[in-house]
Amino acid sequence: MDTERILSIIRSSNGKGGIISILEEIQEEFTYLPEAALRLVAKETERSLADIYGVATFYKAFSLKPRGRHCVSACLGTACHVRGARTIVEEFKEQLHVSPGETTPDKEITFETVNCLGACALGPIVVSDEHYFANVTARGVRDIIQGTKDGTYGSNGRGREDLFSLEVSCPTCNRSLMDKEQYLYDHPAILVNVSMNGKKGRLRISSLYGHFAEIREHDIPNDTIVNLSCPHCSANLRSGPGCVECGAPTASMRVNGGDGVMRICTRTGCSGHMLDLDGEGTGQ
Repeated sequence: MDTERILSIIRSSNGKGGIISILEEIQEEFTYLPEAALRLVAKETERSLADIYGVATFYKAFSLKPRGRHCVSACLGTACHVRGARTIVEEFKEQLHVSPGETTPDKEITFETVNCLGACALGPIVVSDEHYFANVTARGVRDIIQGTKDGTYGSNGRGREDLFSLEVSCPTCNRSLMDKEQYLYDHPAILVNVSMNGKKGRLRISSLYGHFAEIREHDIPNDTIVNLSCPHCSANLRSGPGCVECGAPTASMRVNGGDGVMRICTRTGCSGHMLDLDGEGTGQ
């Protein structure tokens, strides 16, 4: 354990809110809260170990056991449960060979169950590295696991200074594509229609540029090229240059408040996107 690093974290904060911040930074450093670290926090903040332990066990985000590089959470709330969430959990247990709350032996994935993820109408819901999947089926579990191991779903984006929110509209009818009833990370999601092989549904995308969380109404295998369209006028959003990452077609949305365009890759699992504010796209 890096005692000096922990002391540095502790001394940069104080008070009750400070303790939560301290524990968050320690867990980010070690992937969990080691007992020795909790004892050091108690000593340096002059609080009882029971007090520190109480904070560490009250918040579900904290873990007292080593966690994997990736986290997969399956919702077992009432709405998801009645739609077959228990079957989804059993499939994850069988494929990962762990029970909820445990980490795979290779330290790659920590599997958890939660009571609610706030998207009840789209259950069963699974979140991989804070990337949302809606209407998950047992058949789709394997793709989620593989994408998680490959790092497809990336960072959750919290605390990143390079993220900023965008508001976008349809380039054909000019109506807003922002969903004021569904938020992802404190910002309204971008709502579009998605279709593939005759199957149609809705797709909600994070409006934080550089953040790739999304909620799908249907399970779509990775590496599938889909059609994205406006939910108001049904205009196909596919246009512009190919994806900077994989060359697949991109879908374009007009950035509100100017002449800018945001383009996203139509291949599921690809995080390629481009922001063109003045005629020269900036790939990410």
